[in-house]
Amino acid sequence: MLGNGEIIISIKLIAIDIDGTLVNSQKRLTEKVKRTINQATKNNIKVVLCTGRPISGVRKLLKELDLDNQDNQYVICFGGAVIQTTAGKIISSQPITYQNYLELEKLARKLNLHFHAISEDRIYTANRDIGYYTVYESTLVSLGISYRTPAEMSNIRLIKAMFIDDQVILDKALSNWEPFAKLENNLVFTKSAPFYLEANAKGVNKGNALSKLGAVLGITSAEIMAIGDEQNDLSMIKYAGTGVAMGNAIGKIKEMANVITDDNDHDGVATAIENYAL
Repeated sequence: MLGNGEIIISIKLIAIDIDGTLVNSQKRLTEKVKRTINQATKNNIKVVLCTGRPISGVRKLLKELDLDNQDNQYVICFGGAVIQTTAGKIISSQPITYQNYLELEKLARKLNLHFHAISEDRIYTANRDIGYYTVYESTLVSLGISYRTPAEMSNIRLIKAMFIDDQVILDKALSNWEPFAKLENNLVFTKSAPFYLEANAKGVNKGNALSKLGAVLGITSAEIMAIGDEQNDLSMIKYAGTGVAMGNAIGKIKEMANVITDDNDHDGVATAIENYAL
C-alpha cells in the first residue's frame, strides 16, 4: 500500500484480534479467512494473533491456520502481557502482583461484581457462587476453574484479572470510575467485551506488545497492519501503520482506524488483508 509521498510500504506483519474479529459470531474461522491468511503467510507476512485469551484459548485456531508449534511464528496473549512463539518460547511476560490481585478482589467484593484472576494455566475465583462468565471464559479458553481464598493466592503467578458480569451490571459499576482510578498507578483497565473489564500490569497493552515484537523481528510500525473491534484493540490500531476497524467495531476503533472493513460475519479480516496487504 502507499505510504508518505510515493514510498510504497509493504506489510510484513498482520496483528489480528480474535473475538469479534478473526472469528465469526459462532466463534469459528470461515474458509475465506483461513485461505487469505494462508496466502499471507505464503507471502512471508507474519500473522500474529493478538488477544486477551491465554495460549490455551488460541491453540485450536493456530492449528487451523497452520501456525501452531513453530519457532518463527508468534502470538500475543493476555492482552499483551505475554509474547511468545507458537512453539511456546516466552519472549516477554508482565504479570500482575499479589498486592494488585488483593486490591482488585477487594474492589470486586465492594462493588458486588463477579471477578476472577488467570494464571498461565488456570482460572481462579474467590467467589463460591462462580459467575456465569467465569464458566463461559473457562470453556472459551480451555482452562479449568479453581476456588481459592485470597490468602491462598499468594504463591500463584497471575497474568491478569477480570471483572465479569452482565453488561448492565458492569456498566453501572463503571459509571463511577473513581475506585478504579485509584488503582491506575499500577494497573491498566480495558474493556475487551461488553461483559468483561480486564486488569493488567501498568504498561501492558496490545500496541506495546506489538512494538516489542516488531523490535525483535526488525519490523517497523509502518510495516504492521492491525485489525480489531474492541477497546482493548485501540492501542494496536493506533500503533500500526495500517489500523483496520471491523465493521462491527465500537465507535472509538472506527474513529482511530485508517480504514473500516466488513464485519466478522462477512469475512472482514479476509477483505482487509486482500485489499491492503496482498
